[in-house]
Amino acid sequence: MSSALKKDHLRIASVNVNGLRAAYKNGMAAWLEPREVDILCLQEVRAPDAIVRQLLGEGWHILHAEAEAKGRAGVAIASREEPLDTRNGIGDDYFATAGRWVEADFRIADASGNPVQLTVASAYVHSGEVGTPKQVDKYRFLDAMSTRLPELTKHSDHSLVVGDLNVGHTELDIRNWKGNVKKAGFLPDERAYFDRFFGEEIGWRDVHRGLAGSVDGPYTWWSQRGQAFDNDTGWRIDYHLATPALASAAISAVVDRAASWDTRFSDHAPLVVDYRL
Repeated sequence: MSSALKKDHLRIASVNVNGLRAAYKNGMAAWLEPREVDILCLQEVRAPDAIVRQLLGEGWHILHAEAEAKGRAGVAIASREEPLDTRNGIGDDYFATAGRWVEADFRIADASGNPVQLTVASAYVHSGEVGTPKQVDKYRFLDAMSTRLPELTKHSDHSLVVGDLNVGHTELDIRNWKGNVKKAGFLPDERAYFDRFFGEEIGWRDVHRGLAGSVDGPYTWWSQRGQAFDNDTGWRIDYHLATPALASAAISAVVDRAASWDTRFSDHAPLVVDYRL
């Protein structure tokens, strides 16, 4: 990707916008315009395709999967250069119209100028709710991810899944983890999926955690209730999941946390990772 070569790295950002129209109304453009993002992955777009293209504006190649249920979900990948190929859906027909998974293949050049295929997926996992069909759907989607990640490894050894995955993997990922062990988002059964994603069975890497080390957070989502944002009582539920070859190329990960509660454009903060191939 030529823009990446000029910068000596590829910048990939992911953010749950909590409704793209609302995000732009609340200042998302002021964040995005100077950020020099090469590939932008969005979740909870919740807008018609024409509106998405109008808001993002010119200069982007946009892959957008709307949810059949209006005003719900929706994921997108916007890139500065045209993808080689795109796919909509995670492979389970049950989620075909759910607006929760899109993939794009890109050809980029490494530091030596050799072409590398990069595959990027933007994912929005269900939030879930214990004892309801929402949780059943969440587990089914995580099952589909467990199938798809090894397939992506075979497809390209530089594969990346980013997005709002709605699970805090470890105690470091939720400020108030003790109060959430029986709630969706931190259930042992949910966390076990991430053990497999990052374990020997599937072998992917948690890029953000790998760069941040064993520290609390850095969190990417804060409840709208109370003083959660001001007190940094957050959850780290937005991820870059990468194959080992790609994870080893990650040089920095930053959560673009707003300066104050009233300057946020979403209840999630963007997770921005730079890769030097």
